[in-house]
Amino acid sequence: MTTTRKLHITEFDKSRLEELIAVAEEFGGQDRKDLASLAEELERAEVVSSKDVPADVVTMNSKVVLRDLSTSEKMTYVLVFPKDANIAAGAISVLAPVGTAILGYAKGDVVEWSVPSGVRRIRIDDVLYQPEAARDYHL
Repeated sequence: MTTTRKLHITEFDKSRLEELIAVAEEFGGQDRKDLASLAEELERAEVVSSKDVPADVVTMNSKVVLRDLSTSEKMTYVLVFPKDANIAAGAISVLAPVGTAILGYAKGDVVEWSVPSGVRRIRIDDVLYQPEAARDYHL
């Protein structure tokens, strides 16, 4: 995955996501690529406090507008934990490839990741809602 800027994650999100990975691995998920991808992203992220995360960064429970750079298709999603995922309602899991890809990146960033048909490129067009910016800490 590549981007134009540094990856940021809040202390709270990192803690909850590391716990999610640990529990999943404990129950047989050691070889899951989605967990490995998320762990890699967390490892290279700059950890910031919830109060210090820039308002245009995608954090957990953020609502974002994405644009597929190949098709110009626009998509609006809320980035959620797996138990809250509901693609029909626009709630995408952080363990889905696009969810892992956008976590910690900011408005204007272009994110790339490999898919079976090649490379997918999306741009984060907007962050419509971010819990930290709205002072909705620890949703």
